[in-house]
Amino acid sequence: MAGFRSLARQVRDPGSDTALRRYSLRKCLERFAPYGHRATWDHLCRSHGFGPEDREADPGRLVAALDELEEARAVWLAYEEEFAERRRREKHGGLRRPGALDEWHRRIWGGNGVARCDDPARHPQEPLPEVLERLVAALKRGPGEHCPVCAGPRIEWRAELRDEPWFGPVCEDCGVLIPRAVLTPRALARTRGDAQPRLASVA
Repeated sequence: MAGFRSLARQVRDPGSDTALRRYSLRKCLERFAPYGHRATWDHLCRSHGFGPEDREADPGRLVAALDELEEARAVWLAYEEEFAERRRREKHGGLRRPGALDEWHRRIWGGNGVARCDDPARHPQEPLPEVLERLVAALKRGPGEHCPVCAGPRIEWRAELRDEPWFGPVCEDCGVLIPRAVLTPRALARTRGDAQPRLASVA
């Protein structure tokens, strides 16, 4: 099975026919698709001006889409390397029990679905590298109250998603499934419609 770099070379190969170059670009998404396969493909098609089923797309547009995907992949792989190094240091220091963020990382290692969009036609409009840079910044910063991608406050708990993890908080503004580890307990409770806990009386 060809890896991402091998497929990328096929996309850039001027000696290959256009249909094969398009096919290779689509296969790249089996290795790295931040929004999930269908939503990432929809984003690349819209951003670079070729149709989802266009087998005679302008090769220059296909290469431009690949450039965007590769840049985003570099952002994510650099973060994964930092994360893996931190976990090694923690284990060396005796911290063996993984946290919620570690569990999430295990599910999306490699970057597939790191900013999953359940609706393939609803996803952030910004370039993929910019979106991943925002997400990485949020992961490093710690839990917050808003969407880490678009800073939108409208987050809703969805119980029936099309893919794993099958449920979770989804941004109503940009469509991204938000990692629970980057939301505060209060923000998570709000997405579920939970009542705010009252402070116990000390009287």
